[in-house]
Amino acid sequence: MNASDTALDKNKDLVRAFIDALFTKGDLGAVDEYLAEDFVDHDPPFNGPGDREGFRTAGALFREACPDWHSEPDLMIAEDDLVVEHFTAAGTQRGELLGVPAPAGGRPLTLHGTNIFRVRDDHIVERWNRPDELGILRQLGIAP
Repeated sequence: MNASDTALDKNKDLVRAFIDALFTKGDLGAVDEYLAEDFVDHDPPFNGPGDREGFRTAGALFREACPDWHSEPDLMIAEDDLVVEHFTAAGTQRGELLGVPAPAGGRPLTLHGTNIFRVRDDHIVERWNRPDELGILRQLGIAP
């Protein structure tokens, strides 16, 4: 393994650790640990703010509505300072999400999507995101 491969694996490990901490373990402090202070989210979830606090809010939103929310990378590819992650996230809705109350017994939800992260100095500095928001809205009964 050459130095370039090692750096690319390190970047993938950083992204994997961040997603696991925030979305699977529900550790909102992961935002401070893994995201640079000047972090920019070019596609913030549900039109939230495009900064660290917007990401923290998204993590809290899903964990409050789905206490068992977890995210699994289906594919991770790294090149230069970028890491592409295709993911599947899922959980059982037990609380209100996007204004929709949970049904008795809960509702299973699944979200697929793709993230592109840019890494600098062992921190994530940018993210571009394409989640299946329409799929979540359909599962919640908001969209046809």
